[in-house]
Amino acid sequence: MSIESIAVLAALIFAAAVLYSMVGHAGASGYLAAMALFGLAPMVMKPTALVLNILVASIATAKFAKTGYFSWRTFWPFAIASIPMAFLGGRMKLEDSTYKIIVGAVLLYSSARLLLNSKQVTDEEAKPPRLIVALPTGAALGFLSGLVGVGGGIFLSPLLLLLKWEETRKASGVAAAFILVNSVSALLGHREWVQFVPPAIPWWLLAAGAGGWIGAELGSRKLEPVLIRRVLAVVVLIAGLKLLMTS
Repeated sequence: MSIESIAVLAALIFAAAVLYSMVGHAGASGYLAAMALFGLAPMVMKPTALVLNILVASIATAKFAKTGYFSWRTFWPFAIASIPMAFLGGRMKLEDSTYKIIVGAVLLYSSARLLLNSKQVTDEEAKPPRLIVALPTGAALGFLSGLVGVGGGIFLSPLLLLLKWEETRKASGVAAAFILVNSVSALLGHREWVQFVPPAIPWWLLAAGAGGWIGAELGSRKLEPVLIRRVLAVVVLIAGLKLLMTS
C-alpha cells in the first residue's frame, strides 16, 4: 500500500474506533468495512481486524468497568460458551467469495441493528437470561465471531437490549468484555494467518488506540449513542453492499 492509502485507512480506523467504542464496541465491522473499501484480501482483513479489536476492546472494557457499567452475572455465561467456539470459528478458512458474502451479511445485519436498536432499557426492566438460554446463545455468537473476524458485540448488544437482558450502559460494558475474550480466542485459532498482518499495523494500532480511548471515555460518561449508531449504520451499510456486490 502507498503511504497515502495507509494514512487514509488509519484515519478511517480512528473514526471507527471513536464511534464504535462510544457504545462499548471495538469496531471490527468498521475496520472490515474500511479495509474492504481499499480492496485488502480476506486473509489480511481478518487477523488485522482482530488485532485492532483486542486493543480497543481492552480500552473500552476498562473504561466502562471503571465507571460501574459492567455486570459479571450477565457476562460470564455468554463468555464461557463463546470462547472455545470463537477459537473453532477462527480456525476455519473460507473461499474469498464465501467470506465476502458472510461479512457483507454481517455488516448489513449490523447496520439494521444500529438503526433500529435505540430503545433504552432501565435497571428495573433488565433481567439476565437463564443459563439454558445464555450458554447456547454465547456459543453461537462466539463461533460466528471467530468465523468472520469480529468480536461479537455487534450481535450481543442488540440481544441484551431487545430482550431486556441488561440495561443500556451495562450492555455496553458487557459487550466490550465479550468482544475482548472472543477476539483473543479467534486470533489464537487463526494464528497462522497473523503472518499476513500488514507492516502498517503499528500506525493502525496507534489510530485505533487513540480513537478507542476517546470514544470509550465519552461513552462511559453517558454520551447519547443514538445519533452515532445511525451514522455508523450508513457507513457499514455501504461497505456491506460493496462486499456483496463484488463477491
